[in-house]
Amino acid sequence: MKNSKRLLALAVAAACGAPMAAYATNGMLLEGYGPIATAMGGASMAYDNGTAGVANNPATIGLAADGTSRLDVAWGFLGPDVSVTVPTTSGGSGVKAKSAADAFNMPAVGWTKKSGNMAYGFGVFAQGGMGTEYAATSDVALQSGDKVRSEVGVARLIVPLTMNVNDKLTVGGSLDYVRARMDLKMAVPTSALNGMVTGSSSAWQAAMPGLGGLNWARFDFSDNSDYDGAAKGDGFAYKLGLTYKVNPELTVGASYHSETALSDLSGGAAMSAGNYGAAASNTFNGTIKVRDFQFPAELAIGMSYQPSDKLQVVADIKSVQWSSVMKKFKMTFIDPTMGAIDVAMEQGWKDQTVLQLGVGYKVTDAWTVRAGYNGASNPVPNQYVNYLFPAVVETHYTAGFGYAFNQMSDINFSLTYAPEVKVTGTGTVGTGNGGQIIAHSQTNWQLMYSHRF
Repeated sequence: MKNSKRLLALAVAAACGAPMAAYATNGMLLEGYGPIATAMGGASMAYDNGTAGVANNPATIGLAADGTSRLDVAWGFLGPDVSVTVPTTSGGSGVKAKSAADAFNMPAVGWTKKSGNMAYGFGVFAQGGMGTEYAATSDVALQSGDKVRSEVGVARLIVPLTMNVNDKLTVGGSLDYVRARMDLKMAVPTSALNGMVTGSSSAWQAAMPGLGGLNWARFDFSDNSDYDGAAKGDGFAYKLGLTYKVNPELTVGASYHSETALSDLSGGAAMSAGNYGAAASNTFNGTIKVRDFQFPAELAIGMSYQPSDKLQVVADIKSVQWSSVMKKFKMTFIDPTMGAIDVAMEQGWKDQTVLQLGVGYKVTDAWTVRAGYNGASNPVPNQYVNYLFPAVVETHYTAGFGYAFNQMSDINFSLTYAPEVKVTGTGTVGTGNGGQIIAHSQTNWQLMYSHRF
């Protein structure tokens, strides 16, 4: 028991202190939480998938055996491969720029206990995000002399509680503390900046004609740390879920994840403007507020069919309400002398339907193999797709395994491959994304050690 407590303390410290940035898969959400579910396409609504259930359907932790406790310690790796090409017909060189943000590491930890008809615990998980980084020599840097990059990370500390209403129905919910952080180094043509401004002080209004005579403008807030972001905010969300055992072979489940209620993300920032190939002519230092940045509500239903002790078939369908939270990307930059300037970038994301299918087969008492499919519509319209936020991946093929050392401990592993999706921006050439060709594929994995006591 002492060793279990030490392991729990170390796991909590690692998960809370390590980087929580993640890269977009289903929009800005991970394709699955925990390697058991992820290996089966992310389907997780109707069976016990470990403490990752607190991030999936909190009711599933109530399916554990009475009197058991479980500790899961996991590590996830996301390997996006993203590039952007600006053809000569769109004012670029035609040279592909590859994003250097190609490795994101994500620890997670969870502990649950089943006592009588109640189950409770906690979990710390990275929920999702986005991130890219292009060299200062790339077309999208607009000869501004510095790289352009984005990094968005969202993590949750989740406290669940479930109850077995009877031998068929289990209900549960969780309260989630949500922490978000963002880095952004963005260059835009000054002609595009004029169209982005939605409000400003009189001092900014007087300065805009002069800035408009330059070639590029930049917004920069980035601490270049894997452990934090220059702009930060926090808030809360909640989840509700249930499972129902139709018969010994078939269980159905459903969950609702609320939209987050995050504060504005704020921190120190700079705004600058200049001409191609030259240092900034104007630089302003102040603070930034990323306004009303939220993660969407989700509604999911699913089933688990287990005709024998060896075979399990799972399927979920999920609706992600991006249209409510990704209408515009809004920022306010405040210079102590100049005052405030409000800017917005159209996003216009569409709601997303995600289909998650999987199968697991117990080869021996120790070995289980799994495979799955995760298919989703692309939520980002070509008119507004952005090289800094290219969340356009659609299809994921998944596989994995579980190995039980004994009745007390096991490991589980999942591997995801998302084939390349290539889109061409249809915005206005010179002031938007017109003609930009963005390509995005991924190879991801998750590994988890579980201990029961």
